Amino acid sequence: MLVLEQPSVLTACPCIVSSLALKENSSEVVQPFLMGCGTKEPKITQLCLAAIQRLMSHEVVSEAAAGNIINMLWQLMENGLEELKLLQTVLVLLTTNTVVHDQVLSKAIVLCFRLHFTKDNITNNTAAATVRQVVTVVFERMVAEDERFKDIVEQPPPVQGNTNRRSVSTLRPSAKDAYMLFQDLCQLVNADAPYWLVGMTEMTRTFGLELLESVLNDFPGVFLQHQEFSFLLKERVCPLVIKLFSPNIKFRQGNSSAASPAPVEKPYFPICMRLLRVVSVLIKHFYSLLVTECEIFLSLLVKFLDGEKPQWLRAVAVESVHRLCVQPHLLRSFCLSYDMKQHSTKVFRDIVNALGSFIQSLFIVLNTGNPAATNTSTGAGGQGGSLTTQAAFEYRGTWIPLMTVSVQGSAKATYLEMLDKVEPPSIPEGYAMSVAFSALLDLVRGITSMIERELAEEEAAVRREANPDQNTQPDVSLLGAHLVWEEMVSACWCGLLAALSLLLDASTDETATESILKAELTVAVLCGRLGLVTPRDAFITAICKASLPPHYALTVLSSNTANLNNKAYSIQGQSVQIISSSSESHQQVVAVGQPLSVQPQGTVVLTAKNIQCMRTLLNLAHCHGAVLGTSWQLVLATLQHLVWILGLKPGFGGALKPGRAVEGPSTVLTTAVMTDLPVISNILSRLFESSQYLADVSLHHLISALCSLSLEAVEMAYGTNKEPSLFAVAKLLETGLVNMDRIEILWRPLTGHLLDVCQHPNARMREWGAEAVTSLIKAGLAYKHNPPLAQNQRLQLLLLNPLKELSNVLHADIRQKQLESVLQILQSQGDSLGPGWPLVLGVIGAIRNDQGESLIRTAFQCLQLVVTDFLPTMPCACLQIVVDVAGSFGLQNQELNISLTSIGLLWNISDYFFQRGEAITQELEREEAALQKQAQEKGEPLNRPFHPAPPFDCLWLCLYAKLGQLCVDPRPAVRKSAGQTMFSTIAAHGTLLQQSTWHIVVWKVLFHLLDCVRKSSTTADKEKIESGGGNILIHHSRDTAEKQWAETWVLTLAGVARIFNTRRYLLQQLGDFFKAWEVLLDHIQSAALSKNSEVSLAALKSFQEILQIATPVKDSAMPTNALAAMGVPPILIDPLSALGPGRPLLRSDSMLERLTSYNGAELQVPSPGEELALEDAALWWSAWNTWYRTGTDSTRPPNGGTGTDRPSFVPSQPFLTALVQIVPALYQHIKTVFSMEDLRRLGVILHGAVSIPISSDASPFILPSYTEAVLTSLQEAVLTALDVLQKAICVGPENLQVMYPAIFEQLLLFVEFSCKPPQYGKMETKHVANAKYNQAEWVALNYVPFAERSLEVVVDLYHKTACHKAVINEKVLQNIIKTLRMPLGLKYGCPSESTWKLAVSSLLKVLSAGLPVARQHASSGMFDTMWPELANAFEDFLFTKSTPPDNVSIQEFQKNEAIDVEVVQLISTEILPFAIFIPKDFVGQIMAMLNKGSIHSQSSSFTEAEVDVRMREEFSKVCFETLLQFSFSNKVSTPQEGYISRMALSVLLKRSQDVLRRYVDDERLSGRCPLPRQQVTEIIFVLKAISTLMDSLKKTQPENVDGTTWAQVIALYPTLVECITCSSSEVSSALKEAMGPFKDFMQPPVSRVQNGES
Repeated sequence: MLVLEQPSVLTACPCIVSSLALKENSSEVVQPFLMGCGTKEPKITQLCLAAIQRLMSHEVVSEAAAGNIINMLWQLMENGLEELKLLQTVLVLLTTNTVVHDQVLSKAIVLCFRLHFTKDNITNNTAAATVRQVVTVVFERMVAEDERFKDIVEQPPPVQGNTNRRSVSTLRPSAKDAYMLFQDLCQLVNADAPYWLVGMTEMTRTFGLELLESVLNDFPGVFLQHQEFSFLLKERVCPLVIKLFSPNIKFRQGNSSAASPAPVEKPYFPICMRLLRVVSVLIKHFYSLLVTECEIFLSLLVKFLDGEKPQWLRAVAVESVHRLCVQPHLLRSFCLSYDMKQHSTKVFRDIVNALGSFIQSLFIVLNTGNPAATNTSTGAGGQGGSLTTQAAFEYRGTWIPLMTVSVQGSAKATYLEMLDKVEPPSIPEGYAMSVAFSALLDLVRGITSMIERELAEEEAAVRREANPDQNTQPDVSLLGAHLVWEEMVSACWCGLLAALSLLLDASTDETATESILKAELTVAVLCGRLGLVTPRDAFITAICKASLPPHYALTVLSSNTANLNNKAYSIQGQSVQIISSSSESHQQVVAVGQPLSVQPQGTVVLTAKNIQCMRTLLNLAHCHGAVLGTSWQLVLATLQHLVWILGLKPGFGGALKPGRAVEGPSTVLTTAVMTDLPVISNILSRLFESSQYLADVSLHHLISALCSLSLEAVEMAYGTNKEPSLFAVAKLLETGLVNMDRIEILWRPLTGHLLDVCQHPNARMREWGAEAVTSLIKAGLAYKHNPPLAQNQRLQLLLLNPLKELSNVLHADIRQKQLESVLQILQSQGDSLGPGWPLVLGVIGAIRNDQGESLIRTAFQCLQLVVTDFLPTMPCACLQIVVDVAGSFGLQNQELNISLTSIGLLWNISDYFFQRGEAITQELEREEAALQKQAQEKGEPLNRPFHPAPPFDCLWLCLYAKLGQLCVDPRPAVRKSAGQTMFSTIAAHGTLLQQSTWHIVVWKVLFHLLDCVRKSSTTADKEKIESGGGNILIHHSRDTAEKQWAETWVLTLAGVARIFNTRRYLLQQLGDFFKAWEVLLDHIQSAALSKNSEVSLAALKSFQEILQIATPVKDSAMPTNALAAMGVPPILIDPLSALGPGRPLLRSDSMLERLTSYNGAELQVPSPGEELALEDAALWWSAWNTWYRTGTDSTRPPNGGTGTDRPSFVPSQPFLTALVQIVPALYQHIKTVFSMEDLRRLGVILHGAVSIPISSDASPFILPSYTEAVLTSLQEAVLTALDVLQKAICVGPENLQVMYPAIFEQLLLFVEFSCKPPQYGKMETKHVANAKYNQAEWVALNYVPFAERSLEVVVDLYHKTACHKAVINEKVLQNIIKTLRMPLGLKYGCPSESTWKLAVSSLLKVLSAGLPVARQHASSGMFDTMWPELANAFEDFLFTKSTPPDNVSIQEFQKNEAIDVEVVQLISTEILPFAIFIPKDFVGQIMAMLNKGSIHSQSSSFTEAEVDVRMREEFSKVCFETLLQFSFSNKVSTPQEGYISRMALSVLLKRSQDVLRRYVDDERLSGRCPLPRQQVTEIIFVLKAISTLMDSLKKTQPENVDGTTWAQVIALYPTLVECITCSSSEVSSALKEAMGPFKDFMQPPVSRVQNGES
């Protein structure tokens, strides 16, 4: 019935009754249900328990009721009824409210414990869970209670002694319950009786330990806040744990326990495992309370890892260690508490080392206990690692798989969680290793991230301190932190390194390898950040070694490892060795390549793991370069070797690109690594790019590491032509390029090293050195620095300096590179070079002849660019350098075209100077002033070439000096070009120079040049040059060095002369113009006398040029065109003279005296005008002397030697012509002081000049064909010279006229040439008609035209001067006649027919002028000697011994006869009428001549037809007539004269009679035969003479004819009649003519009577 009512009551309760009332009356309410349970009837019991639970859940159970309920439950438990329901009820009771305390609570807990140990498994498990929950509830109540009372400040309880363990009077109720419970749990585990949990029957240690662990783990605050609980921990828990551990400590696997006094208890897995869990919790939560105890625990833990311990023990131990490793702060505390204390165990170090040796031991200890594992390992090893897909470690044949044991950073244990296992589990192979591996990684990760985080905080704090705005206090905790961090790293690094290196070597899994590398990297970086160099380098070395093939010889790494290998770490007597890498790792080979070494070795292989390590290394360098410091050396050395093995080669800008090594046929790359290569090369580049973020110090470390690497590569490359490693050089370049913003700090070490590389004998090495240097310089100049380069002169010079240093390198390829980069710099930065110009120009100009053409060509391109584009932008001070550089290109002898072009550049430069003169002058003077000031401050003189001259003039002088050097270059083309340029510039731009500078130009530039050229020309080689290099043919006029130098001499002399001409006015203002003039004349003279016809002729041209400065005379006495009036040919007057300043040349008769006083005696100070005149006169006189010396030396005939010897040198016609052409111009200036002696000298020279023959090879060009009567230009010139002289004498003063005779004398000498050509020394000359042009013979000129022209001049002159006193006194007429006798006498024998004709006509002209003068001066006796000469001349001419040539035509003969007639007529008109004034002898001679002429002379050679003509009838007739005229004239003064006439007639008549008679006789005898032609001719001639005589007699006055004569004439008649019978018609006609005149005698006779005589 009760049972039935129960539900309704329960449901009604909350509605009807308030809960409070219920609670107060709960004991009564509960009672029925308790009774129901007491029935032990299962169904009722179940219902009642359910009802009680409902009440409890509604919290309406009071304390008393609860006690009752617990009692009732206890009974049920003891009866073994409804066990699960019981547990459920207890749980509900304890969790829903807090009414159960103290003993009741303890009873409830014991009840649960009792149920845990029943036979029923389900009950057991449920009870265990309930116990756990109940224990948790007890502690949760305490936590809640603390929470409630936390705000109430309590008096601290009086400190109690440890006498009473149960002294808990200070605790509140819930706390007391918890305390009692925990204390009893300890008691129970320790197998002691509980104090509070009364009624416990049995208990297991394992369960007790589990409960202890859960309380400690879940409620650490309780123990930390309450001293009572802390006390329990120290006094109860720790000793308990240590005691329970003892079996594990003592036990050794395989130890016989016989030696021990008592059998050693075997370690028991469940307890051992739970103990370790408890220890983990203790350490985790209560380390601060239990420092000493924890030291013991940790030491024990480390011991459990020993190889001698059971496997399962080691496994759980390693799991426990792993749990510690994920708590970096805990580890830090260990370090602080133990490692950093003196006399304390180095716990932290031991933990790490233990892990390390644990891992090592796994590899070393053979897995005796696990045969399966051994098989697997050998199997896997045999097939090679590539076949096993499972991640594993393999080392020296031991193969250990790797499992995933826990997520990174959490220590999820397997065996520590096996709470249900009683027997030790079998540990899978590789499990321990995997846990240890995770533990290591977590340890590294935890420590590093913790320290990194704290470092970051510290840095932030430092920044805050540096920033005074925020007034924050520095965190004191951070200050001591450094020491802890350093200690932690120092303590653990060796163990870590040993373990990680081993694992890295053994790892066959990419992910595992990655983790290991990451760990090594992190530690290395941390050490770097903390400044711990040794560990940092050790870890980096490990990564480096792992990147390289095994046993790879790399010195840097070996030395580092050696240091480490000396350290062995002992872990409690067991030593840990850093294991060297194993070579038999089963890795996938991805690359085969050459090792980088001096000695050629075999190939080496790179595995995938090597590449992986390399990437880590790159990552390290890329992200953490700042902390690497000196270990850059290791990193870079390794990378260099790897890059080499992989065959990466540097490309543009230093980046490495996959490229085949030259000698790398042995390099083999798999596709896997091929795809990786671009990535690696990219990372490599980024690595050096990131150097821009490094601090200066770190950057210096990087640079010095690269430099020393490069040095090694350089050393290695010596003496081998193998491809060198260019890694370091390329990366130096890359680093420099990205750090341009602070290039200054690394420039010197960087470029200094690269410049050394540029000197290397290995071409590839130095090529890259140069590439690097030049790229850096170009980048440096192009970079936008702040401040800009223009304002930072020092930096600019710093950047350009290495460019200059490259000039010292002897290798052509480097210089080529250098010059190419100069060209690029000019093209890109030319405008902004500023102060860098001297450096750049220095580089361009550093050329040498041994450098080869292409170098010089490149350098020259640079110079051309400079001159064309950059002259205006460079500082003017650099212009001089430009000139020097251009000059040096002119002087180089590799490339002629460049030399010539550079001379053109010098011209362009000079043009630029001219255009920008003012600006340049100003800038240079500013600079000069600054330099002057500096020099004064230092107390030194200013050091500058041509110093006293102004700076702008110095620029010109430097230009001229350079051109001067080029003018004496060995190559003729260069000399020619330079000479032309130099004289052109001086001519075009000389006006800019100051007067004092001209002095330097004249003496230091022009005369110096002339000296050099003269010296070189006179010593030049006469050897023939075959060709001008290549296939260029050389003209014969330039085929010896001597001839080539001659051209130079010509140019130079002409140039200097032109300057003296055009700049005469300016030069005359210099003090020593006269001296300069003398020097110039000396040069002209030596050139004129040189044995080279080209030079000598040019010298005279120059002479002419400097003399053509005819200053117009401003004197009314002399017309402006005086020169023209004097007959100076216009060609000699240079137009330039008009430009010269007009200064009158004062003419003065006393100039001679003035000159003498000027040259020698004391000179009074004359007026300025006079001074100039004097100066001029002296100059001209000096010129005359030069001319005289030149003329004398050049026309002096060679002496000695026979005619066949060829003379050493014969002056050419053009030379002589030029020489003579100078005379007129020169004479104009010296005529006032020109003396007879000078005239005589002149004559000698003129005579000599005309006498010189021409060589036959030149004659076609000079001579007209010899039949033409033309003068050569030389002969023209000679006559012109004499003409100018005579005209000057004519208009000159009286005293000059004494010179006439000398001029006549000279001319008459020339006239003689017509018949007697002059001799030149003893040379044989041929007549021009006979000379063969191709033979080296001398040809005499045709002197006839010259002699004839001279004769004409004589006649003219004589006409003008016949009456001059000097002409009369010097017997000029006699000389003329004497000279003419020769051609007159030779007549037909003259070389030219015209000569004797001209001689006759000239004689007639001269006599027409001269005879009146002679008659006039008859009394003075001046002409006495002339008459005989004249008579002889007539005689020689009229009765010449030479016969006319056979081919003379009749007309010609008649003309010639007419000339003879003219002579006779002259005698009859000009001489005979004036017989009284003429000596008698002369008249007698004349009469005899006429007599002789009147008798026909017969020529035997005449043909019959010509007889009548050839008889000179006309001549005879004239002679007769003249004779008769004078014979019968009534004017005959003396009978003697008449006698002479009569005698002549009778002789004539008698002779005629004889001839006629003989003819008649012969005619008769001959009969029919004709008479000889001769006789016929004779008779005809006689008959003609008779008729002539008859004519004459008729014309004569009768009284003049003597009677005897008449008788003789009439006596002829009969004879004539006898001749009538002659048969010859010719004779008949002549006879007819002869007989005709006799009719006049036919008249009747007069009677004799009339006469009275008979």
